[in-house]
Amino acid sequence: MIKAIALDDEPLALEILQSLCDTIEYIDLERTFTKSDEAFKYLKKYPVDLLFLDINMPSISGLDFYKKLPHKTMVIFTTAYSEFAVEGFTLSATDYLLKPISLSRFQQATEKAYSQWKLQNQNIEQQYLFIRADYSLIKILFSDILYIEGLDDYLKIHIKDQKTVVARMTLKAIIQKLPETEFVRVHRSFIVPISKVSKIRNKIIYIDQTEIPISVSYEEAFFALFEGK
Repeated sequence: MIKAIALDDEPLALEILQSLCDTIEYIDLERTFTKSDEAFKYLKKYPVDLLFLDINMPSISGLDFYKKLPHKTMVIFTTAYSEFAVEGFTLSATDYLLKPISLSRFQQATEKAYSQWKLQNQNIEQQYLFIRADYSLIKILFSDILYIEGLDDYLKIHIKDQKTVVARMTLKAIIQKLPETEFVRVHRSFIVPISKVSKIRNKIIYIDQTEIPISVSYEEAFFALFEGK
């Protein structure tokens, strides 16, 4: 469900947006605002996925309001003045709706927002994993992992500029949670991210100052993935 709010200085325009949003099952219009300062305070405390934003408002231009946002948010600009369209799109707006807004045009704009939202969430899911260690769930970015070392039923996840995370888990289990195009098992005791390999010499992988052996059983798979990059 896409969380959204709307800001427009005209109450009637907000009523129309509310009725349009009610026809879209994946849009949850949480709040509507006629005052920009109230909308801004809300967004600082409760970030949303999508903002319906009027451009021509008396207190502040919608374009200037969007530039001030504390969080990255999709925006669909709404206005009665078509001359603002070009500047709206230079701000990477999802869409630009000219008033009066028809249902078909509104559906088209929200479908674009829905596609962007799904893509963003897919990317987010692929950027990290949670590991249970030290009686906590620890979030680890894939991009921060230097290498993973297996010790029987335990793992040591070596992380860039951070404390090593020790978790009760096997290499076989964790590799299923990692992007298969980025991480590869190179030894019965090691998984490495391809992006962190600085050099390979005599079947030894170098990651920073660490030397990791490539075993015969994993050699073919490693070089197939490494050379495909």
